[in-house]
Amino acid sequence: MDDNFLFFPSHTRDRFIYRIISIDRLVEMFSSGRNVLVKPKLWDDPFENFILRCRVQLPDGAYATFGFQDHFFAQCWTLQSASDAMWRIYSPKANAVRIRTTVWKLSESLSRCCGKWAPDEVFIGCVQYLPNKKLEEFAKGILRSDSGSLSMKLFAKTLLVKRPAFRHEKEVRLIFTPHNKSKAADNLFSYPISANELVDQIMIDPRMDERAANSAKVKIKSQTGFSGEIKRSLLYRPPPRWVIPL
Repeated sequence: MDDNFLFFPSHTRDRFIYRIISIDRLVEMFSSGRNVLVKPKLWDDPFENFILRCRVQLPDGAYATFGFQDHFFAQCWTLQSASDAMWRIYSPKANAVRIRTTVWKLSESLSRCCGKWAPDEVFIGCVQYLPNKKLEEFAKGILRSDSGSLSMKLFAKTLLVKRPAFRHEKEVRLIFTPHNKSKAADNLFSYPISANELVDQIMIDPRMDERAANSAKVKIKSQTGFSGEIKRSLLYRPPPRWVIPL
Protein backbone atom coordinates (compact mmCIF):
# COMPACT_ATOMS: atom_id res chain seq x y z
CA MET A 1 0.00 0.00 0.00
CA ASP A 2 3.05 2.31 0.12
CA ASP A 3 2.40 3.33 -3.49
CA ASN A 4 -1.03 4.61 -2.51
CA PHE A 5 0.40 7.48 -0.43
CA LEU A 6 0.75 10.21 -3.05
CA PHE A 7 3.17 13.10 -2.48
CA PHE A 8 3.60 11.82 1.09
CA PRO A 9 7.12 10.74 2.15
CA SER A 10 6.99 7.67 4.41
CA HIS A 11 8.15 9.62 7.50
CA THR A 12 5.10 11.95 7.30
CA ARG A 13 2.35 9.32 7.41
CA ASP A 14 1.83 9.65 11.15
CA ARG A 15 1.23 13.39 10.85
CA PHE A 16 -1.97 14.82 12.25
CA ILE A 17 -4.60 15.97 9.77
CA TYR A 18 -7.75 17.96 10.51
CA ARG A 19 -11.26 18.50 9.18
CA ILE A 20 -13.85 21.12 10.15
CA ILE A 21 -17.44 19.85 10.21
CA SER A 22 -20.73 20.88 11.79
CA ILE A 23 -21.67 19.43 15.17
CA ASP A 24 -24.70 17.77 13.57
CA ARG A 25 -22.46 16.08 11.00
CA LEU A 26 -20.15 14.94 13.80
CA VAL A 27 -23.06 13.40 15.71
CA GLU A 28 -24.24 11.68 12.52
CA MET A 29 -20.78 10.21 11.88
CA PHE A 30 -20.63 8.70 15.37
CA SER A 31 -24.24 7.50 15.47
CA SER A 32 -24.15 5.93 11.99
CA GLY A 33 -20.59 4.65 12.29
CA ARG A 34 -19.87 5.73 8.71
CA ASN A 35 -17.54 8.12 6.92
CA VAL A 36 -18.83 9.81 3.75
CA LEU A 37 -16.91 10.77 0.59
CA VAL A 38 -18.36 12.81 -2.27
CA LYS A 39 -17.74 13.19 -5.96
CA PRO A 40 -15.46 16.14 -6.80
CA LYS A 41 -18.07 17.53 -9.19
CA LEU A 42 -20.03 18.62 -6.11
CA TRP A 43 -17.22 20.92 -4.97
CA ASP A 44 -17.39 24.65 -5.67
CA ASP A 45 -14.12 25.12 -7.57
CA PRO A 46 -14.75 24.66 -11.34
CA PHE A 47 -11.12 23.59 -11.75
CA GLU A 48 -11.69 20.43 -9.69
CA ASN A 49 -11.10 17.26 -11.72
CA PHE A 50 -10.39 19.43 -14.76
CA ILE A 51 -7.78 17.04 -16.16
CA LEU A 52 -10.12 14.06 -16.48
CA ARG A 53 -12.81 16.36 -17.87
CA CYS A 54 -10.53 17.49 -20.72
CA ARG A 55 -10.76 16.20 -24.24
CA VAL A 56 -7.69 14.30 -25.40
CA GLN A 57 -6.43 14.51 -28.98
CA LEU A 58 -5.29 11.10 -30.23
CA PRO A 59 -2.33 10.58 -32.64
CA ASP A 60 -4.77 10.23 -35.56
CA GLY A 61 -6.27 13.65 -34.78
CA ALA A 62 -9.50 12.31 -33.28
CA TYR A 63 -10.71 13.49 -29.88
CA ALA A 64 -11.64 11.32 -26.92
CA THR A 65 -12.87 11.78 -23.35
CA PHE A 66 -12.47 9.77 -20.18
CA GLY A 67 -15.60 7.74 -19.58
CA PHE A 68 -14.69 7.19 -15.92
CA GLN A 69 -14.11 10.86 -15.04
CA ASP A 70 -16.86 10.71 -12.39
CA HIS A 71 -15.86 7.34 -10.93
CA PHE A 72 -13.95 8.97 -8.07
CA PHE A 73 -14.97 9.98 -4.56
CA ALA A 74 -12.91 12.10 -2.21
CA GLN A 75 -12.82 13.74 1.19
CA CYS A 76 -10.82 16.83 2.11
CA TRP A 77 -8.65 17.23 5.22
CA THR A 78 -5.84 19.64 6.04
CA LEU A 79 -2.38 19.70 7.62
CA GLN A 80 -3.23 23.15 8.97
CA SER A 81 -3.83 22.87 12.72
CA ALA A 82 -4.82 26.48 13.38
CA SER A 83 -6.16 28.81 10.71
CA ASP A 84 -8.52 31.76 10.97
CA ALA A 85 -9.32 31.42 7.26
CA MET A 86 -10.26 27.76 7.55
CA TRP A 87 -12.62 28.39 10.48
CA ARG A 88 -14.33 31.22 8.61
CA ILE A 89 -14.69 29.25 5.36
CA TYR A 90 -15.87 25.92 6.79
CA SER A 91 -17.68 27.22 9.88
CA PRO A 92 -19.44 30.37 8.61
CA LYS A 93 -21.91 30.35 11.51
CA ALA A 94 -19.21 29.71 14.13
CA ASN A 95 -20.90 26.48 15.20
CA ALA A 96 -18.56 23.76 13.96
CA VAL A 97 -15.80 21.58 15.35
CA ARG A 98 -12.42 20.44 14.10
CA ILE A 99 -11.73 16.71 14.25
CA ARG A 100 -8.24 15.23 14.23
CA THR A 101 -6.76 11.96 13.02
CA THR A 102 -3.56 10.90 11.24
CA VAL A 103 -2.78 10.31 7.58
CA TRP A 104 -2.24 6.61 8.24
CA LYS A 105 -5.40 6.04 10.30
CA LEU A 106 -7.61 7.73 7.71
CA SER A 107 -6.14 5.71 4.86
CA GLU A 108 -6.31 2.48 6.84
CA SER A 109 -9.97 3.04 7.78
CA LEU A 110 -10.95 2.87 4.10
CA SER A 111 -8.40 0.22 3.13
CA ARG A 112 -9.81 -2.21 5.71
CA CYS A 113 -13.23 -1.75 4.16
CA CYS A 114 -11.97 -2.46 0.63
CA GLY A 115 -9.95 -5.55 1.53
CA LYS A 116 -7.99 -7.07 -1.35
CA TRP A 117 -9.11 -4.29 -3.69
CA ALA A 118 -7.54 -1.53 -1.57
CA PRO A 119 -4.28 -1.24 -3.60
CA ASP A 120 -6.32 -0.33 -6.68
CA GLU A 121 -9.10 1.65 -5.00
CA VAL A 122 -7.74 3.66 -2.06
CA PHE A 123 -5.35 6.62 -2.27
CA ILE A 124 -4.43 9.45 0.04
CA GLY A 125 -2.37 12.41 -1.07
CA CYS A 126 -1.11 15.87 -0.33
CA VAL A 127 -2.46 18.48 -2.76
CA GLN A 128 0.10 20.23 -4.95
CA TYR A 129 -0.47 23.93 -5.70
CA LEU A 130 0.65 24.74 -9.24
CA PRO A 131 0.44 27.84 -11.44
CA ASN A 132 -1.31 27.48 -14.80
CA LYS A 133 1.80 26.57 -16.79
CA LYS A 134 2.82 23.83 -14.39
CA LEU A 135 -0.76 22.59 -14.20
CA GLU A 136 -0.73 22.17 -17.97
CA GLU A 137 2.63 20.40 -17.85
CA PHE A 138 1.38 18.12 -15.08
CA ALA A 139 -1.73 17.19 -17.08
CA LYS A 140 0.26 16.48 -20.23
CA GLY A 141 2.76 14.40 -18.28
CA ILE A 142 0.01 12.12 -16.99
CA LEU A 143 -2.09 11.89 -20.14
CA ARG A 144 0.95 11.21 -22.34
CA SER A 145 2.05 8.26 -20.23
CA ASP A 146 2.46 5.03 -22.15
CA SER A 147 -0.86 3.20 -22.21
CA GLY A 148 0.73 0.30 -20.34
CA SER A 149 1.66 2.52 -17.41
CA LEU A 150 -1.67 4.31 -17.04
CA SER A 151 -3.21 3.29 -13.74
CA MET A 152 -5.75 4.43 -11.18
CA LYS A 153 -2.81 5.75 -9.18
CA LEU A 154 -1.96 8.17 -12.00
CA PHE A 155 -5.59 9.20 -12.38
CA ALA A 156 -5.90 9.71 -8.61
CA LYS A 157 -3.00 12.16 -8.86
CA THR A 158 -5.11 14.34 -11.15
CA LEU A 159 -7.31 15.09 -8.12
CA LEU A 160 -4.30 16.34 -6.16
CA VAL A 161 -3.54 19.57 -8.00
CA LYS A 162 -4.99 23.02 -7.33
CA ARG A 163 -4.18 26.63 -8.10
CA PRO A 164 -1.78 28.57 -5.80
CA ALA A 165 -4.67 30.71 -4.50
CA PHE A 166 -5.66 27.75 -2.31
CA ARG A 167 -2.19 27.07 -0.90
CA HIS A 168 -3.25 28.24 2.57
CA GLU A 169 -5.50 25.16 2.84
CA LYS A 170 -2.55 22.69 2.97
CA GLU A 171 -5.04 20.12 1.80
CA VAL A 172 -4.93 16.34 2.10
CA ARG A 173 -7.39 14.18 0.18
CA LEU A 174 -8.67 10.68 0.73
CA ILE A 175 -9.60 9.25 -2.69
CA PHE A 176 -11.66 6.18 -3.55
CA THR A 177 -12.34 4.72 -6.99
CA PRO A 178 -14.47 1.53 -6.89
CA HIS A 179 -13.59 -1.43 -9.10
CA ASN A 180 -17.33 -2.18 -9.15
CA LYS A 181 -18.52 0.69 -11.31
CA SER A 182 -22.10 0.32 -10.14
CA LYS A 183 -20.91 1.87 -6.87
CA ALA A 184 -19.97 4.99 -8.83
CA ALA A 185 -23.56 5.73 -9.79
CA ASP A 186 -24.29 7.78 -6.67
CA ASN A 187 -22.76 11.12 -5.70
CA LEU A 188 -21.90 9.88 -2.20
CA PHE A 189 -19.98 6.87 -0.95
CA SER A 190 -20.02 5.88 2.71
CA TYR A 191 -18.11 3.13 4.48
CA PRO A 192 -18.19 1.75 8.04
CA ILE A 193 -15.76 3.11 10.62
CA SER A 194 -15.13 3.09 14.34
CA ALA A 195 -15.40 6.83 14.89
CA ASN A 196 -13.76 6.62 18.33
CA GLU A 197 -10.83 4.82 16.75
CA LEU A 198 -10.50 7.24 13.83
CA VAL A 199 -10.98 10.56 15.67
CA ASP A 200 -8.58 11.27 18.53
CA GLN A 201 -9.46 14.90 19.32
CA ILE A 202 -12.35 17.33 18.86
CA MET A 203 -11.74 21.09 18.88
CA ILE A 204 -14.66 23.53 19.28
CA ASP A 205 -14.88 26.67 17.13
CA PRO A 206 -12.81 29.43 18.79
CA ARG A 207 -15.52 32.03 18.11
CA MET A 208 -18.03 30.34 20.42
CA ASP A 209 -18.39 32.07 23.76
CA GLU A 210 -17.64 30.05 26.87
CA ARG A 211 -21.26 29.16 27.61
CA ALA A 212 -21.94 27.96 24.06
CA ALA A 213 -18.68 25.99 24.03
CA ASN A 214 -19.57 24.23 27.29
CA SER A 215 -23.02 23.38 25.93
CA ALA A 216 -21.43 22.00 22.77
CA LYS A 217 -19.14 19.79 24.85
CA VAL A 218 -22.09 18.38 26.77
CA LYS A 219 -24.01 17.69 23.53
CA ILE A 220 -21.03 16.01 21.88
CA LYS A 221 -20.27 13.76 24.86
CA SER A 222 -23.89 12.75 25.37
CA GLN A 223 -24.74 12.16 21.70
CA THR A 224 -21.52 10.60 20.43
CA GLY A 225 -19.94 8.79 23.37
CA PHE A 226 -16.61 10.22 22.22
CA SER A 227 -13.88 8.98 24.54
CA GLY A 228 -11.12 11.38 23.53
CA GLU A 229 -10.25 14.97 24.31
CA ILE A 230 -12.69 17.81 23.59
CA LYS A 231 -11.07 21.25 23.64
CA ARG A 232 -12.00 24.79 22.74
CA SER A 233 -9.61 26.44 20.32
CA LEU A 234 -7.59 29.33 21.77
CA LEU A 235 -6.99 30.88 18.36
CA TYR A 236 -8.80 34.04 19.44
CA ARG A 237 -7.76 34.20 23.07
CA PRO A 238 -7.43 37.81 24.23
CA PRO A 239 -3.95 39.36 24.25
CA PRO A 240 -2.17 39.87 27.56
CA ARG A 241 -2.80 43.14 29.38
CA TRP A 242 0.62 44.63 29.25
CA VAL A 243 1.72 47.72 31.13
CA ILE A 244 3.82 49.73 28.70
CA PRO A 245 6.02 52.40 30.32
CA LEU A 246 6.13 55.70 28.47
